[in-house]
Amino acid sequence: MKIVFATNNAHKLAEVRAVLGEGFELVTLREVGITEDIPETGATLEENASQKARYVYERTGLDCFADDTGLEVEALNGAPGVRSARYATDGHDFAANNRKLLDELQGEDNRRARFRTVISLIRGGEEQRVEGIVRGSIALTEAGCGGFGYDPLFIPEGYDVTFAEMSANEKNSISHRGRAVAELVKVLNGR
Repeated sequence: MKIVFATNNAHKLAEVRAVLGEGFELVTLREVGITEDIPETGATLEENASQKARYVYERTGLDCFADDTGLEVEALNGAPGVRSARYATDGHDFAANNRKLLDELQGEDNRRARFRTVISLIRGGEEQRVEGIVRGSIALTEAGCGGFGYDPLFIPEGYDVTFAEMSANEKNSISHRGRAVAELVKVLNGR
């Protein structure tokens, strides 16, 4: 099955390809001629995922899906949330985002957090949404060199290492995006 994934993020693309498996041909935005930045002006992860998927579908008419992911930290009332990628700056500056998060949590005992991914799938013009959540906590310092974004700070429940210290396969098997994509596969396969 051929489907467009509305992202230019190579890390996300690799993660999703690994979870989707061989029954799906994942097509990139560049392959369908979309090179511009897709607007993300929603106030929620759901709105952003939907906005991105509709943008791609309206321009290509192809079945597609888009995701939006946020790190929601309990002590920060759910922040950075929908602004996770642009928490410290307007760009995707992972190092600055991590520094700001650590600064915001300085002296805070409650470090509970969750990663949440919402996927909007559009097939034949009809939209469906799925989500994946992984709960955990924010480490006191960064650890590991794998993954991207907040991975060096996020310790999933039941583990004593960050996402960045895990292998890609181990992370994908428990991650928010891996869980959301597993739900997406069920929908695509009619389950």
